[in-house]
Amino acid sequence: MQRRLRAVLASIAIIVSAPAFANDVENFYKGRNISFLVGVSQGGGYDTDLRLVARHITKHIPGRPTAVPQNMTGATGLVMTNYMYRVAPRDGSVVALIQNGLPTFQAVGREGVQFDAREFQWIGSLAPTVETMITTEASKIRTVEDAKKRDVIAGSNGASGITYMYPLMMNDMLGTKFKMVTGYPGSGQLNLAMERGEVDGRNNSWTSIKSTKPNWIADKLIHVLVYSGPKQDDLPGVPHFLELIENPEDRAVARVVTSGGSLGRPFTVAPGVPAERVAALRTAFTDMLKDPEFIKDATSLRIELQPISHQELKKVIDDLFATPDHLKERARKYFN
Repeated sequence: MQRRLRAVLASIAIIVSAPAFANDVENFYKGRNISFLVGVSQGGGYDTDLRLVARHITKHIPGRPTAVPQNMTGATGLVMTNYMYRVAPRDGSVVALIQNGLPTFQAVGREGVQFDAREFQWIGSLAPTVETMITTEASKIRTVEDAKKRDVIAGSNGASGITYMYPLMMNDMLGTKFKMVTGYPGSGQLNLAMERGEVDGRNNSWTSIKSTKPNWIADKLIHVLVYSGPKQDDLPGVPHFLELIENPEDRAVARVVTSGGSLGRPFTVAPGVPAERVAALRTAFTDMLKDPEFIKDATSLRIELQPISHQELKKVIDDLFATPDHLKERARKYFN
């Protein structure tokens, strides 16, 4: 009888406390700004996703706070992610869109990482990322075989991140001859370099190309040499990167390096944010995805929606860290 009474009282406490939690969340966010951080400059796919979500998610958060998007650039997003883990307030007033390759930075032991991706509290992601290697029509490089025959100048944000790693892996595993030019601060500047003829090609996500440079596709100004990630019906005849790699261990290493694609562009808050506020942000993200105004805005930006839940994001991270050490050690060379 006592056990039954305790169970009933516990159930009542949960029912009573639920509205209290909701009121606490609303009271916290009412009249407050939420900073939405991204670690790259304006104009690229990450920035576009950040601003899209910031425009729509707050009306689904209790208290309807004001969104303030901010670009915190440096080391291809590493500066912002370190800040998010070590410095940012742990109260739910800061949401970050993290570069999807950074958890792999940590898993392979890259220097400069000051965060633990396993401790972030993930909110969600709009869709998986499909990575491509593209070249301009002017370069006359139209296939992987063409890129094996002569040097191809490829632009990159720096000597880290997917824009650098992807062509480097192609050189090692497929025998291409990409020569890297680094230092472009963001995707917008890399796109300009393509248009000006400063570089022959670059790595970019297929979603970013479709949303930010649809004329490149419509006017046939680029060639997609290879892609990785989920199968793409709108890339007929383009080979999948993993299918071109003959050595099984090389293929496994490539899966580690490109594992961030399964995270898409993931939103998170820092460790230590109160559970009820994390839950409110996750619910707001889910509700936003069903909002007709959000869907209309995403469609106008040519952003595809294949949502990834916070549970799925966590599983990708856990699987990454469970990768055998010898494969992570081999993958480390691509994370200078």
